[in-house]
Amino acid sequence: AWFDYAFAKKNKGQFIVRIEDTDKDRTVADAEEKVFAALDWFNLMEDESPRKGGSYAPYRQSERLEIYKKYALELVNKGKAYYCFCSKERLDEMRQKKQKEGKVPMYDKHCRNLAKEEVQERIKKESWVIRLRVPENTQIIMKDELRKEIVFQSNDVDEQVLLKSDGYPTYFLAVVVDDHLMGVTHMVRGEEWLTSSAKIILLYDFLDWKKPLFFHTPIIRNPDKSKFSKRQGHTNVSWYQEQGFLPEVVLNYLSLMGWSHPKGKEIFSREEFIQLFDLKDINVAAPIFDLKKLEWMNGMYIRKSQKSKVKSQIVDFYKKQKVIFDEVLVEKTIPLIQE
Repeated sequence: AWFDYAFAKKNKGQFIVRIEDTDKDRTVADAEEKVFAALDWFNLMEDESPRKGGSYAPYRQSERLEIYKKYALELVNKGKAYYCFCSKERLDEMRQKKQKEGKVPMYDKHCRNLAKEEVQERIKKESWVIRLRVPENTQIIMKDELRKEIVFQSNDVDEQVLLKSDGYPTYFLAVVVDDHLMGVTHMVRGEEWLTSSAKIILLYDFLDWKKPLFFHTPIIRNPDKSKFSKRQGHTNVSWYQEQGFLPEVVLNYLSLMGWSHPKGKEIFSREEFIQLFDLKDINVAAPIFDLKKLEWMNGMYIRKSQKSKVKSQIVDFYKKQKVIFDEVLVEKTIPLIQE
Protein backbone atom coordinates (compact mmCIF):
# COMPACT_ATOMS: atom_id res chain seq x y z
CA ALA A 1 0.00 0.00 0.00
CA TRP A 2 2.87 2.39 0.78
CA PHE A 3 4.50 1.93 -2.63
CA ASP A 4 1.09 2.30 -4.32
CA TYR A 5 0.31 5.45 -2.36
CA ALA A 6 3.70 7.04 -3.02
CA PHE A 7 3.60 6.29 -6.74
CA ALA A 8 0.04 7.61 -7.08
CA LYS A 9 0.82 10.85 -5.24
CA LYS A 10 4.04 11.49 -7.15
CA ASN A 11 2.24 11.06 -10.47
CA LYS A 12 -0.91 12.97 -9.46
CA GLY A 13 -2.93 9.76 -9.56
CA GLN A 14 -5.67 8.42 -7.30
CA PHE A 15 -5.10 6.09 -4.35
CA ILE A 16 -8.16 3.84 -4.37
CA VAL A 17 -8.91 1.27 -1.68
CA ARG A 18 -11.23 -1.57 -2.57
CA ILE A 19 -12.13 -4.53 -0.41
CA GLU A 20 -11.58 -7.96 -1.95
CA ASP A 21 -14.08 -9.99 0.06
CA THR A 22 -15.21 -12.61 -2.44
CA ASP A 23 -13.57 -15.56 -0.68
CA LYS A 24 -16.25 -16.14 1.94
CA ASP A 25 -14.36 -18.98 3.64
CA ARG A 26 -11.45 -16.65 4.44
CA THR A 27 -13.39 -13.49 5.24
CA VAL A 28 -12.62 -12.10 8.72
CA ALA A 29 -15.32 -10.04 10.41
CA ASP A 30 -13.23 -7.01 11.39
CA ALA A 31 -10.67 -7.18 8.57
CA GLU A 32 -11.97 -4.10 6.75
CA GLU A 33 -11.97 -2.08 9.96
CA LYS A 34 -8.34 -3.07 10.60
CA VAL A 35 -7.30 -2.10 7.08
CA PHE A 36 -8.60 1.43 7.50
CA ALA A 37 -7.23 1.69 11.04
CA ALA A 38 -3.79 0.86 9.66
CA LEU A 39 -4.09 3.37 6.82
CA ASP A 40 -5.16 6.04 9.30
CA TRP A 41 -2.22 5.29 11.61
CA PHE A 42 0.19 5.70 8.70
CA ASN A 43 -1.73 8.76 7.49
CA LEU A 44 -2.23 7.21 4.06
CA MET A 45 -5.49 8.89 3.19
CA GLU A 46 -7.25 7.26 0.27
CA ASP A 47 -9.01 9.25 -2.46
CA GLU A 48 -11.80 6.71 -2.92
CA SER A 49 -12.96 3.74 -0.84
CA PRO A 50 -16.05 2.16 0.75
CA ARG A 51 -15.96 4.70 3.57
CA LYS A 52 -15.36 7.74 1.34
CA GLY A 53 -17.28 6.78 -1.78
CA GLY A 54 -16.24 7.90 -5.23
CA SER A 55 -16.96 7.66 -8.94
CA TYR A 56 -16.10 3.93 -9.13
CA ALA A 57 -18.36 2.79 -6.27
CA PRO A 58 -19.14 0.28 -4.92
CA TYR A 59 -15.69 -0.65 -3.63
CA ARG A 60 -16.52 -3.94 -1.90
CA GLN A 61 -16.31 -6.77 -4.38
CA SER A 62 -19.23 -8.53 -2.68
CA GLU A 63 -21.36 -5.56 -3.79
CA ARG A 64 -20.25 -5.83 -7.44
CA LEU A 65 -21.48 -9.35 -8.25
CA GLU A 66 -23.72 -8.31 -11.15
CA ILE A 67 -20.77 -6.54 -12.77
CA TYR A 68 -18.63 -9.68 -12.65
CA LYS A 69 -21.47 -11.85 -13.92
CA LYS A 70 -21.93 -9.53 -16.90
CA TYR A 71 -18.33 -9.98 -18.01
CA ALA A 72 -18.28 -13.70 -17.28
CA LEU A 73 -21.27 -14.14 -19.58
CA GLU A 74 -19.60 -11.93 -22.19
CA LEU A 75 -16.64 -14.30 -22.15
CA VAL A 76 -18.96 -17.29 -22.59
CA ASN A 77 -20.69 -15.61 -25.54
CA LYS A 78 -17.29 -14.94 -27.13
CA GLY A 79 -16.30 -18.58 -26.72
CA LYS A 80 -13.54 -17.59 -24.29
CA ALA A 81 -15.16 -19.27 -21.27
CA TYR A 82 -17.61 -22.11 -20.72
CA TYR A 83 -20.07 -23.60 -18.24
CA CYS A 84 -18.80 -26.46 -16.10
CA PHE A 85 -21.15 -28.83 -14.27
CA CYS A 86 -18.60 -31.08 -12.57
CA SER A 87 -19.45 -31.99 -8.98
CA LYS A 88 -17.02 -31.54 -6.11
CA GLU A 89 -16.79 -35.33 -5.82
CA ARG A 90 -15.79 -35.71 -9.47
CA LEU A 91 -13.21 -32.95 -9.22
CA ASP A 92 -11.70 -34.41 -6.04
CA GLU A 93 -11.46 -37.85 -7.65
CA MET A 94 -9.89 -36.39 -10.80
CA ARG A 95 -7.27 -34.44 -8.83
CA GLN A 96 -6.37 -37.43 -6.65
CA LYS A 97 -5.91 -39.61 -9.72
CA LYS A 98 -3.62 -37.06 -11.37
CA GLN A 99 -1.56 -36.68 -8.21
CA LYS A 100 -1.08 -40.45 -7.98
CA GLU A 101 0.10 -40.40 -11.60
CA GLY A 102 2.59 -37.65 -10.76
CA LYS A 103 0.75 -35.08 -12.86
CA VAL A 104 -0.25 -31.51 -12.04
CA PRO A 105 -3.88 -31.68 -10.77
CA MET A 106 -5.28 -29.33 -13.42
CA TYR A 107 -8.89 -29.47 -14.58
CA ASP A 108 -9.30 -32.16 -17.25
CA LYS A 109 -11.59 -30.06 -19.51
CA HIS A 110 -14.46 -32.50 -19.07
CA CYS A 111 -17.09 -29.84 -19.83
CA ARG A 112 -15.10 -27.77 -22.33
CA ASN A 113 -16.78 -29.04 -25.49
CA LEU A 114 -20.35 -29.72 -24.42
CA ALA A 115 -22.96 -29.01 -27.09
CA LYS A 116 -24.73 -25.66 -26.75
CA GLU A 117 -28.14 -27.36 -26.53
CA GLU A 118 -26.98 -29.61 -23.68
CA VAL A 119 -25.53 -26.63 -21.82
CA GLN A 120 -28.76 -24.64 -22.11
CA GLU A 121 -30.75 -27.53 -20.69
CA ARG A 122 -28.38 -28.25 -17.82
CA ILE A 123 -27.98 -24.66 -16.58
CA LYS A 124 -31.72 -24.65 -15.85
CA LYS A 125 -31.54 -27.50 -13.35
CA GLU A 126 -27.91 -28.08 -12.34
CA SER A 127 -25.30 -26.20 -10.36
CA TRP A 128 -22.63 -24.65 -12.58
CA VAL A 129 -19.50 -22.52 -12.64
CA ILE A 130 -17.89 -20.62 -15.50
CA ARG A 131 -14.34 -21.57 -16.47
CA LEU A 132 -11.70 -19.82 -18.56
CA ARG A 133 -11.19 -21.44 -21.97
CA VAL A 134 -7.41 -21.51 -22.41
CA PRO A 135 -6.25 -21.73 -26.05
CA GLU A 136 -4.25 -24.86 -26.82
CA ASN A 137 -0.66 -25.06 -28.05
CA THR A 138 0.11 -21.35 -27.84
CA GLN A 139 2.48 -19.09 -25.96
CA ILE A 140 1.26 -16.49 -23.46
CA ILE A 141 3.69 -13.65 -22.86
CA MET A 142 3.93 -11.66 -19.64
CA LYS A 143 5.89 -8.41 -19.79
CA ASP A 144 6.89 -7.52 -16.26
CA GLU A 145 8.56 -4.12 -15.89
CA LEU A 146 11.03 -5.44 -13.29
CA ARG A 147 12.03 -8.66 -15.03
CA LYS A 148 12.73 -10.21 -18.38
CA GLU A 149 9.83 -11.27 -20.57
CA ILE A 150 8.15 -14.39 -19.19
CA VAL A 151 6.71 -16.98 -21.58
CA PHE A 152 4.01 -19.45 -20.51
CA GLN A 153 2.95 -22.50 -22.51
CA SER A 154 -0.85 -22.48 -22.67
CA ASN A 155 -1.06 -26.26 -22.19
CA ASP A 156 0.41 -25.73 -18.70
CA VAL A 157 -2.26 -23.18 -17.71
CA ASP A 158 -5.25 -24.45 -15.74
CA GLU A 159 -8.76 -23.64 -16.96
CA GLN A 160 -9.50 -21.50 -13.94
CA VAL A 161 -12.98 -21.04 -12.47
CA LEU A 162 -13.98 -17.41 -13.08
CA LEU A 163 -17.47 -17.36 -11.61
CA LYS A 164 -18.45 -19.75 -8.80
CA SER A 165 -21.78 -21.48 -8.32
CA ASP A 166 -22.81 -18.96 -5.64
CA GLY A 167 -22.37 -16.06 -8.07
CA TYR A 168 -19.11 -14.87 -6.54
CA PRO A 169 -16.10 -14.33 -8.82
CA THR A 170 -12.66 -15.74 -8.21
CA TYR A 171 -9.73 -13.36 -7.77
CA PHE A 172 -8.70 -13.51 -11.43
CA LEU A 173 -11.96 -12.27 -12.93
CA ALA A 174 -12.63 -9.72 -10.18
CA VAL A 175 -9.20 -8.10 -10.25
CA VAL A 176 -9.13 -7.71 -14.03
CA VAL A 177 -12.65 -6.29 -14.21
CA ASP A 178 -12.11 -3.91 -11.29
CA ASP A 179 -8.69 -2.73 -12.44
CA HIS A 180 -10.04 -1.97 -15.91
CA LEU A 181 -13.21 -0.22 -14.77
CA MET A 182 -11.35 1.79 -12.12
CA GLY A 183 -8.69 2.96 -14.54
CA VAL A 184 -5.74 1.17 -12.95
CA THR A 185 -2.63 1.80 -15.07
CA HIS A 186 -0.01 -0.02 -12.97
CA MET A 187 -0.66 -3.43 -11.39
CA VAL A 188 1.67 -3.94 -8.42
CA ARG A 189 1.57 -7.40 -6.82
CA GLY A 190 3.82 -9.77 -4.96
CA GLU A 191 6.00 -12.07 -7.06
CA GLU A 192 4.07 -15.08 -5.77
CA TRP A 193 1.43 -14.13 -8.36
CA LEU A 194 3.84 -14.41 -11.29
CA THR A 195 3.10 -18.07 -11.95
CA SER A 196 -0.61 -17.38 -12.42
CA SER A 197 -0.14 -14.26 -14.56
CA ALA A 198 -1.01 -16.07 -17.78
CA LYS A 199 -4.67 -16.14 -16.73
CA ILE A 200 -4.63 -12.39 -16.16
CA ILE A 201 -3.07 -11.79 -19.59
CA LEU A 202 -5.67 -13.99 -21.28
CA LEU A 203 -8.56 -12.18 -19.63
CA TYR A 204 -7.31 -8.79 -20.79
CA ASP A 205 -6.89 -10.15 -24.31
CA PHE A 206 -10.27 -11.89 -24.36
CA LEU A 207 -12.08 -8.76 -23.17
CA ASP A 208 -10.15 -6.56 -25.63
CA TRP A 209 -8.88 -4.30 -22.84
CA LYS A 210 -5.58 -2.46 -22.64
CA LYS A 211 -3.27 -4.12 -20.15
CA PRO A 212 -1.77 -2.15 -17.26
CA LEU A 213 1.97 -2.18 -16.66
CA PHE A 214 2.85 -5.14 -14.44
CA PHE A 215 5.23 -4.93 -11.47
CA HIS A 216 5.76 -8.05 -9.37
CA THR A 217 7.57 -7.04 -6.19
CA PRO A 218 9.89 -9.33 -4.20
CA ILE A 219 8.62 -11.22 -1.17
CA ILE A 220 9.92 -9.92 2.16
CA ARG A 221 11.99 -12.54 4.02
CA ASN A 222 12.91 -13.24 7.62
CA PRO A 223 16.61 -13.17 8.58
CA ASP A 224 16.71 -16.95 8.03
CA LYS A 225 15.48 -16.33 4.42
CA SER A 226 12.06 -17.89 5.10
CA LYS A 227 8.98 -16.04 3.89
CA PHE A 228 7.89 -13.23 6.24
CA SER A 229 4.65 -14.55 7.69
CA LYS A 230 2.42 -14.61 10.74
CA ARG A 231 4.24 -17.65 12.08
CA GLN A 232 7.70 -16.08 12.23
CA GLY A 233 7.16 -12.35 11.75
CA HIS A 234 4.89 -9.66 13.09
CA THR A 235 2.58 -8.92 10.16
CA ASN A 236 -0.18 -7.04 11.97
CA VAL A 237 0.17 -3.27 12.13
CA SER A 238 -1.39 -3.31 15.60
CA TRP A 239 1.67 -5.15 16.96
CA TYR A 240 3.97 -2.29 15.94
CA GLN A 241 1.61 0.20 17.53
CA GLU A 242 1.56 -1.76 20.79
CA GLN A 243 5.37 -2.01 20.82
CA GLY A 244 5.76 1.76 20.55
CA PHE A 245 7.05 2.04 17.01
CA LEU A 246 6.35 5.36 15.33
CA PRO A 247 4.30 5.19 12.11
CA GLU A 248 6.81 7.33 10.20
CA VAL A 249 9.57 4.92 11.25
CA VAL A 250 7.71 1.87 9.96
CA LEU A 251 7.06 3.63 6.64
CA ASN A 252 10.71 4.68 6.40
CA TYR A 253 11.82 1.09 7.01
CA LEU A 254 9.29 -0.36 4.57
CA SER A 255 10.59 2.05 1.94
CA LEU A 256 13.87 0.13 2.08
CA MET A 257 12.17 -3.21 1.47
CA GLY A 258 12.93 -3.39 -2.24
CA TRP A 259 14.12 0.19 -2.86
CA SER A 260 17.31 2.11 -2.11
CA HIS A 261 17.82 5.83 -1.66
CA PRO A 262 19.96 7.16 -4.56
CA LYS A 263 22.39 8.69 -2.03
CA GLY A 264 22.46 5.60 0.18
CA LYS A 265 20.52 7.28 2.99
CA GLU A 266 18.62 5.05 5.41
CA ILE A 267 16.63 7.74 7.18
CA PHE A 268 14.49 10.15 5.19
CA SER A 269 11.04 11.74 5.29
CA ARG A 270 7.93 10.41 3.59
CA GLU A 271 7.92 13.53 1.39
CA GLU A 272 11.45 12.78 0.21
CA PHE A 273 10.53 9.18 -0.54
CA ILE A 274 7.47 10.17 -2.57
CA GLN A 275 9.55 12.65 -4.56
CA LEU A 276 12.26 10.09 -5.39
CA PHE A 277 10.32 6.83 -5.68
CA ASP A 278 9.67 5.12 -8.99
CA LEU A 279 8.27 1.62 -9.42
CA LYS A 280 10.96 0.82 -11.99
CA ASP A 281 13.62 1.30 -9.30
CA ILE A 282 12.37 -1.63 -7.22
CA ASN A 283 15.04 -4.30 -6.70
CA VAL A 284 13.75 -7.84 -7.25
CA ALA A 285 16.22 -9.35 -4.75
CA ALA A 286 14.26 -10.49 -1.69
CA PRO A 287 14.65 -7.91 1.11
CA ILE A 288 15.31 -9.08 4.68
CA PHE A 289 13.08 -7.77 7.46
CA ASP A 290 15.37 -7.12 10.42
CA LEU A 291 13.49 -6.19 13.59
CA LYS A 292 16.68 -5.01 15.29
CA LYS A 293 17.30 -2.58 12.44
CA LEU A 294 13.75 -1.26 12.83
CA GLU A 295 14.31 -0.80 16.57
CA TRP A 296 17.51 1.12 15.85
CA MET A 297 15.69 3.35 13.40
CA ASN A 298 12.89 3.96 15.91
CA GLY A 299 15.48 5.10 18.44
CA MET A 300 17.09 7.45 15.92
CA TYR A 301 13.75 9.09 15.19
CA ILE A 302 12.91 9.50 18.88
CA ARG A 303 16.28 11.08 19.67
CA LYS A 304 15.88 13.60 16.84
CA SER A 305 12.27 14.49 17.70
CA GLN A 306 11.26 17.57 19.68
CA LYS A 307 10.38 16.83 23.31
CA SER A 308 6.83 18.11 22.82
CA LYS A 309 6.29 15.66 19.96
CA VAL A 310 7.68 12.74 21.96
CA LYS A 311 5.44 13.65 24.89
CA SER A 312 2.38 13.84 22.63
CA GLN A 313 3.14 10.43 21.14
CA ILE A 314 3.65 8.83 24.56
CA VAL A 315 0.42 10.34 25.90
CA ASP A 316 -1.53 9.17 22.84
CA PHE A 317 -0.03 5.71 23.21
CA TYR A 318 -0.98 5.46 26.90
CA LYS A 319 -4.51 6.67 26.21
CA LYS A 320 -5.04 4.08 23.49
CA GLN A 321 -3.69 1.36 25.78
CA LYS A 322 -5.90 2.69 28.62
CA VAL A 323 -2.89 3.11 30.90
CA ILE A 324 -3.12 5.39 33.94
CA PHE A 325 -0.26 7.92 33.78
CA ASP A 326 1.03 11.22 35.12
CA GLU A 327 1.79 13.80 32.39
CA VAL A 328 4.34 15.59 34.56
CA LEU A 329 6.20 12.33 35.14
CA VAL A 330 6.05 11.55 31.43
CA GLU A 331 7.65 14.91 30.66
CA LYS A 332 10.45 14.28 33.15
CA THR A 333 11.29 10.89 31.62
CA ILE A 334 11.60 12.17 28.04
CA PRO A 335 15.32 13.05 28.33
CA LEU A 336 15.98 9.49 29.51
CA ILE A 337 14.00 8.07 26.59
CA GLN A 338 15.96 10.18 24.11
CA GLU A 339 19.39 9.17 25.45
